[in-house]
Amino acid sequence: MKIAMPKNGEVINQHFGRSESFYIVELENNNVVEGKEISALELQHNHGGLSELLVKEGVSVVITGGIGKGAYDALKLKGLEVIRGASGNIEDVINEYKLGNLKDRQVMCNHHGEHHHQ
Repeated sequence: MKIAMPKNGEVINQHFGRSESFYIVELENNNVVEGKEISALELQHNHGGLSELLVKEGVSVVITGGIGKGAYDALKLKGLEVIRGASGNIEDVINEYKLGNLKDRQVMCNHHGEHHHQ
């Protein structure tokens, strides 16, 4: 199973659509067997492009902080599980997921008037 998380340094990015990169981990028998960072710089606010990128990487679960409805819907349309409302250090979040302690908090962002999505 592969899990993708939007990065902001070493922590989960709280704005999915503004993420410049994603960290992808592969779990086998609840152990991390591989981890890598992929660039999403050219796909910021491109909901369909971001979901396509993650599907091509073999991702089945996305763990994120805040996410807008367009991005959330694009991920769900591709059959991805989305866990919203996560925060903190990426390594800690992965450990919480492995322990079964990470639940979808159903956090949905609404950014009307703050910036323009292109």
